[in-house]
Amino acid sequence: MDIKTLLITFVTIFLAELGDKTQLATLTFSLKSKSSMSVFIGASLALVLSCLIAVIFGSALTRFVPLNYIRITSGLIFIILGVWMLISL
Repeated sequence: MDIKTLLITFVTIFLAELGDKTQLATLTFSLKSKSSMSVFIGASLALVLSCLIAVIFGSALTRFVPLNYIRITSGLIFIILGVWMLISL
């Protein structure tokens, strides 16, 4: 296991998820629920599954598309979404 990759991934995803709609939805569910543990387990399993899908898809994608193209495309998508969010304010 690559500890450096693990820590970078953890910190990046943790910071990206703070205040995200997923966290706000989980907070709302826990306010409405009598079982906070059920909300925690359900939200955790959902995040694990979505990350698993992303890792599987990412691993398969690198077999067909060069990493440089993936990075450029990802960067462009983030820029477009950022500009779109700024315009829609």
